[in-house]
Amino acid sequence: MAKYLLLKHYRGAPAAVNDVPMDQWTPEEVSAHMRYMQDFAARLESTGEFVDGQALSPEGTFVRYDGEGRPPVTDGPFAETKDLIAGWMVIDVETYQRAIELAGELSAAPGAGGKPIHEWLEVRPFYGVTSTITE
Repeated sequence: MAKYLLLKHYRGAPAAVNDVPMDQWTPEEVSAHMRYMQDFAARLESTGEFVDGQALSPEGTFVRYDGEGRPPVTDGPFAETKDLIAGWMVIDVETYQRAIELAGELSAAPGAGGKPIHEWLEVRPFYGVTSTITE
């Protein structure tokens, strides 16, 4: 088994087919999207492929070490909006192909109008884990 991180972006990937920002969705559309995500995670829990996942707020702070006895720098640099991560899911699957298959399913989460978003997801293997990529 190999772990992969599936990253959902607010922005940063090519535009999704249903590219209406979530803050413009109706409460029912947001609920349907969240339900899809929860059902997807529950299905993967039942197969043993789900590790963890969370949605993230667009707000955040950068912090870095700035030398002994100095406070951390917390006021910048700021991420460009194209790089904001909306959420993530960690999966533990047998093959790279399975990770790609699951990312494709997750991309079909409903958005505005109840139609699939067809959003791009970033699939990243965990560092130091033997890759299962066989392409």
